Amino acid sequence: MRHLDLQVIDQALQWARSGQPVWLCTVLSTYGSAPRSPGAMLVSRGVDGYVGSLSGGCVEEEFLESLARGAFARQAQVVRYGDSQEQSRRLRLPCGGVLVVLVEHRAPDSDWLEHLEALRSALLGQRRLSRQVSLADGALRIDTHGGQGNARVRLLDDAVHIDIGPALRLVLAGLSPVAEACADIARTLGCEVIACDPREEMAHVQLDGVQMHRILPSMYIAAHGCHAATAVVALTHDPKIDDLALMEAVNTPAFYIGAMGSTTTSARRAERLRRIGGLTDAQIERLHMPIGLDLGSKSPAEIALAVMADVLRVYRGKARHAL
Repeated sequence: MRHLDLQVIDQALQWARSGQPVWLCTVLSTYGSAPRSPGAMLVSRGVDGYVGSLSGGCVEEEFLESLARGAFARQAQVVRYGDSQEQSRRLRLPCGGVLVVLVEHRAPDSDWLEHLEALRSALLGQRRLSRQVSLADGALRIDTHGGQGNARVRLLDDAVHIDIGPALRLVLAGLSPVAEACADIARTLGCEVIACDPREEMAHVQLDGVQMHRILPSMYIAAHGCHAATAVVALTHDPKIDDLALMEAVNTPAFYIGAMGSTTTSARRAERLRRIGGLTDAQIERLHMPIGLDLGSKSPAEIALAVMADVLRVYRGKARHAL
């Protein structure tokens, strides 16, 4: 399963390469209750097709109706949806929600194609970048040193700055019932999911929509690395799988590294990683052990829910005490 951002950019490229102008919409901000967060994208070639999502259906219909009336001819403009109570009811936005959307009308020229190629490379690569859109004249710019901080969308100097980077990636360090349940949840969230396990007893396991690698997770991480949107979760209780993966992952910018086990098991693992793996106290501090939120989980599905909830918590920058 491809991340939705990548689906949008791939479709925009396909239409642009075939000589079709497109409209690219990006959610800039939300107020109240809104289905999509800032940075969500949609691309359309007109009233007969679009890929992506702004609200789950209601705003998309309003946007296409406006296109049919000849709206959005400018290269870049900002549109608000849900400002009035009547519009909120008509668009079925929940709880008085308001969406502020950047709408770009782009011709299929070389500059636009080059811009889309850069965005696609960022989504598939290791580094984030910032795409900058002038609200005055629609001019485009790519800042390869951008993409810093937690805010995905910023308005600076009459230009919109939108951070683009790799899709949230989940690396399953070993297969287990919990790992399989994590894969299901992660795919639902739109994550890229990679599973690594060389054990013969796991050779029969095939997970739909998951990249399967029959090697040690540590070997995969050493060869391919982890970008800053990667979560590595070790869920097998096998030190040959779990410990080696943790030892390799702490040398990457992965934002979440965790291993399953009780408090006692985790303390023993931490000591083992110091003594055998040579990990420093700072590296040990990066590890989420025991992994996941304390939800009182018992079954594999419940533990997977606790794991993925904690991964998402850290990805969104939420402190435990803020939950």
